[in-house]
Amino acid sequence: MATRVRRVGIVTSGGDSPGFNPFVRAVVRMALYHGWEPWGIQRGYEGLIAGDIVPLNSRSVSGVIGLGGTLLGSSRSEAFMAPRGLRDALRNLNEAGIDALTIIGGDGTMRGARALQDAGMPSVGAPGTIENDVCGTDVAIGVDTALNTALDAMDRIRDTASSQEQVFIIEMMGAKSGYLALMAGIAGGAEMVCIPEEPFTLDDVTREVADAYIRGKKHCIITVAEGARPNAREIADHLHAHEVETGFGARLSILGHIQRGGSPSAYDRFLATRLGAAAVERLLDGESGVMVGTIENEVVATPLSEVAECTRHVQEADLDLARVLAR
Repeated sequence: MATRVRRVGIVTSGGDSPGFNPFVRAVVRMALYHGWEPWGIQRGYEGLIAGDIVPLNSRSVSGVIGLGGTLLGSSRSEAFMAPRGLRDALRNLNEAGIDALTIIGGDGTMRGARALQDAGMPSVGAPGTIENDVCGTDVAIGVDTALNTALDAMDRIRDTASSQEQVFIIEMMGAKSGYLALMAGIAGGAEMVCIPEEPFTLDDVTREVADAYIRGKKHCIITVAEGARPNAREIADHLHAHEVETGFGARLSILGHIQRGGSPSAYDRFLATRLGAAAVERLLDGESGVMVGTIENEVVATPLSEVAECTRHVQEADLDLARVLAR
């Protein structure tokens, strides 16, 4: 039996990624098309606890498709996952007359969506994280934009690295997944990639850098995920102390939150729009407790119970490719 929806809420939660706004826009306009009232929850799950729930209309999302960040605001909320936080959120949703939720964010956000679903609030999630560590989709909303931002930085850094014959250690986001660092390393021609999924030592790094110098390279680029151990700063300090051995001076560049911001790419705008519309369509068909994503370019729905217990890791084939092309 189809879910009876009159008001649908929209939550943007956790670390923002380019494409949150196109997702909100798609949900709002698809909801209106079906005669539903779209309501926005401000500041993610913190806003649910506080009852910051506002009505939206077509004009509320006019001109936002090309904007980074999220017009609704976002947050990380430990309080929401506590019993009292969840109860307050459900009470506020009931008082606002919200019948179902669409929720975009990363793995923590999907765990929150599962908690809401299990507590009786029909919820459909969508993956929005630049780390691409959410299961149930080949690529998350925001990844393409973040990757291109990282590549632009790498290209600029390489100019300086070649001019001064240096090794640059470039730290990219990825606390649990090295996807960004790996993909940027492949697409940007890095000499080495350091990620959480692949064990390595400081001596391994020293050997790779020294080998690049012996092969006649005028620079050496190393991409490092923030969750790698040793971390980027430790690698930079070690290489700085061993410049005589490697032949290169060492510099550290941390891209940080620059990867999160900026106008979403065409791909991320389309993906976010496609998944926002799909989230509404799932609710329309009476389906909830799922996350919509794309696998082999087809929209699929994966139970939130599966998504919440899984972390997407990089592919071994991509690691092998990075090693071969670095030579």
